[in-house]
Amino acid sequence: MRCCRSQGKGNYNQNPINRRMDPSQFSNQPPEAYNLSEKSGLPAAAPPAYQHNPAGYPPSFPNQPVPQGPYTQGPYPGQPVVTVQPAVFVTAAPLADPVPDYLGYSIFTMLCCCLPLGIAALIYSISTRDANYSGQRELAEKNSKMARTLNHIGLGIGLVVIVLVIISQIVIWSTR
Repeated sequence: MRCCRSQGKGNYNQNPINRRMDPSQFSNQPPEAYNLSEKSGLPAAAPPAYQHNPAGYPPSFPNQPVPQGPYTQGPYPGQPVVTVQPAVFVTAAPLADPVPDYLGYSIFTMLCCCLPLGIAALIYSISTRDANYSGQRELAEKNSKMARTLNHIGLGIGLVVIVLVIISQIVIWSTR
């Protein structure tokens, strides 16, 4: 029976799987002349110094050459220079006197009275809150009115169902 070890030679690294690669066996140079840090024929250069750029400021490249010749950017001879204005972003402020959103009323209607209408009222209440925050008064008033209407209808349906259940239970208990 043959074993994986070489037999009779006593050298453990004769197995090609376990043998380590020696770079000097592939070149005609002696091992002292082989430099592992040299990966290409280019001379090794030190990395550039670290430049700290404060947050919000783009990095600057002072050593970058400015292109010269016919391919430079700029106005044609005789053309005026056009300056571009920076973009202006307008953000809407929240309303000073926000429209009521009926969020608590919507949660009560959803949990205690009528689940489907309560969910719809909750969605309109959240939309009212978003419109209040973004400064859209007309949209906030429309969503607030719809949330209030859905809450009133849901509360009415819930009260009618509760009264009908109580009356039916009284009738069933009195007939026994």
